[in-house]
Amino acid sequence: MRFTRPFPSRRALLGTLGLLALPTGAFASPRTEPVATADAAVWPRALAVPGGVARLSLGPAAARPQAFAGDVPLLVQGDAQGWTAVVGIALAVEPGTAHISVRGPDGSTRPVGYRIAAKRYAEQQLKVSPRTVDLSPEDQARFERERAHQQAVMATFTEPDPAVHASLRMQVPTPGRRSSSFGLRRVFNGQARNPHSGMDIAAPTGTPVVAPLPGRVIDTGDYFFNGNTVWLDHGGGLLTMVCHLSQITVQVGDVLRTGEPLGTVGATGRATGPHLHWGVMLNRAMVDPALFLPN
Repeated sequence: MRFTRPFPSRRALLGTLGLLALPTGAFASPRTEPVATADAAVWPRALAVPGGVARLSLGPAAARPQAFAGDVPLLVQGDAQGWTAVVGIALAVEPGTAHISVRGPDGSTRPVGYRIAAKRYAEQQLKVSPRTVDLSPEDQARFERERAHQQAVMATFTEPDPAVHASLRMQVPTPGRRSSSFGLRRVFNGQARNPHSGMDIAAPTGTPVVAPLPGRVIDTGDYFFNGNTVWLDHGGGLLTMVCHLSQITVQVGDVLRTGEPLGTVGATGRATGPHLHWGVMLNRAMVDPALFLPN
């Protein structure tokens, strides 16, 4: 899919979705890989690997605690009986130990540690237009302008809505076959690039695309790699994006309920055919959308 960390031949060309997802602790290689939490009533499911999600208990407190990965605020679910920090783990993070910081009412902080296990992702070979692999100066300049704008979008953090965050189970944005999974190590025209940062769903051009969770539209646009794109803010640093749309039917500021339409499937941007790229971002890290689905 098509949001890409740019290319070794262009030193200035940096990965749009890799920039803000940074490691938050010292790491050492683990021996085993965890299994996603089996409790189907909890979303997202916990899978503490690069590109996965950690669920960290913060204990009871009268008010919602503040938690941070570095200086990035985290989504915190729960109630006074018990709070949980839901932490997105970037694909670029090395396996090993990590921690978050929890801020108390008096301003003091305490660390909460966890362990990130290794995960091996498969490789995918793709053939695309050469101009989308070796960028012209004009296309690179366009990408860099878009990158700066996207960084601001990805830094969005609004207060979580308890009604929304009671369950973060999502709806698939469009029906269709999952044609490319999250985390695939992609090779475009024989050149290795960033791992795939979302889920691709093959569907005919014009198939409706809907909101996977209640949210507010925070960005729309036609981008070099992603084509027609819509970003939704679901609160607490949880964002979703849908790309390669043939049509966008919403505008910035619109508030959508789960299942409300926002556009239609297409093949705009760097795409090998009609499909939807669906990305989920949590605390500025792209994570596996499948962890938010019931199956």
